[in-house]
Amino acid sequence: MYLSAEKKTEIFNEFGKTATDTGSAEGQIALFTFRIKHLTDHLKENKKDLSTMRALVRLVGKRRKLLDYLKSKDIERYREIIKKLGIRK
Repeated sequence: MYLSAEKKTEIFNEFGKTATDTGSAEGQIALFTFRIKHLTDHLKENKKDLSTMRALVRLVGKRRKLLDYLKSKDIERYREIIKKLGIRK
């Protein structure tokens, strides 16, 4: 499995407030980014996998909504997470 419990804990520890803070916007955005990168790599090899393409598009939409929420609530946190993850906007 590409996303183990240890990897999730590591992501939330790095981007969230604590390792158990799975609800923070930054932690969720980081998790979605990790999953998006994995699906993108999968689709580079399997170009006709349309169900994975749909899942990727949905994940990108979810991440975009969270980023928009964070931007409206706290612009500094938004800029920091964009910079840390290297997301284009």
